[in-house]
Parts: sequence; C-alpha cells; structure tokens
Amino acid sequence: MVPGSLPVGQRWVPKPIPYDIGPVPSLDLRRFRLRLSGAVEHPSELAWDEILGLPQVTVEADFHCVTGWSVPALRWEGVSTRVLADLVRPREGVRWVVAHGREGYTTNVPYLQFLDPQSLLAHRMNEAPLSPEHGYPLRLVVPSLYAWKSAKYLAELEFLTHLRRGFWEERGYHDVGDPWRGERYRR
Repeated sequence: MVPGSLPVGQRWVPKPIPYDIGPVPSLDLRRFRLRLSGAVEHPSELAWDEILGLPQVTVEADFHCVTGWSVPALRWEGVSTRVLADLVRPREGVRWVVAHGREGYTTNVPYLQFLDPQSLLAHRMNEAPLSPEHGYPLRLVVPSLYAWKSAKYLAELEFLTHLRRGFWEERGYHDVGDPWRGERYRR
C-alpha cells in the first residue's frame, strides 16, 4: 500500500460518501456503552468518558470504498484497536472481530487487520467530531480494508475464534476485503 496511490478500479473523490443500511440512530452520550465481548479474558463495557480517557492516536490514511471511490489522506482521531485488545486480552485462537453498529449493521474483520497500527476506533475525522452520517459518536476504522469494514455507530466489538459473516459478507462480499487485492466479492 502506497499512500496517495489508488487500487485498481478506484477513483479519487473529495470526501467520503455516506451509506447506511437504515436510519441513523440517535444517541444520548450519557448512556453510551461500547461492549467488548467474545473470546476474551476480560469482557468490558466502556462509557464514553472512559473511551476518551484511553490513550488517543491520530492516523492519516486513504479510505477506499468497494463502490469505486477513494478519499485521500483522511485524518482520524481516536483509540488504537491495539489498546482495546490489550484491555480485554483476547484468548488464543482469536481470528476475527465482529463489529456491531447500533442500527443492526455487522461486519467481520480479520484479527490481524484489526490489530494493524493504523486501525482505530475513531471519534473525530478531519479535526472535527464525527458527524451522524459518518458514524457519530464512534466508528471502527480499518484503512487497510475496504470502507464497509469500518463499521459506523459502533456498539460492540466481538472477538471470535471462528468466522461469522457480517451484513455484506452474508450477501457475497469478501470476508477480508483488501482493496489492493481487489477483494470485493467472495469467489
């Protein structure tokens, strides 16, 4: 992956184009909880203030959508996925993380890509809080994979030892979704 270069079949656009499977869910941050579950030593629930209290990172990365658009150099701010993994201590054999959105969306992410140094739980994009259409208040961002793996409206991360397909994967999309390998659909 070379920053500023495009995978085959992609074109540059100035900003991300929002897609949703249903209405954008409203939320009172005082009631927000991120659940960390599955094959972990320390299942947890984090309130919004606890998430903001974790070490914060900034990642600048291109963002590629399976529909063919890419946005160069988005600036994401939030919590590294590695910090969360260290917090819950996934058990031996974990291979997948299923991200659950508040609106019912799910996607499966290979554990190794989840742990990529650029993967994070973002609450800011381009120096502003996430807007509702881009996943307010929290979204998983996995820049090494197509954007459908960067689940919006994040409510839960479930660590699994086996494959469980998410919303688009059940409909034939690739389980990994690497744009540099053209992994749009399962073969």
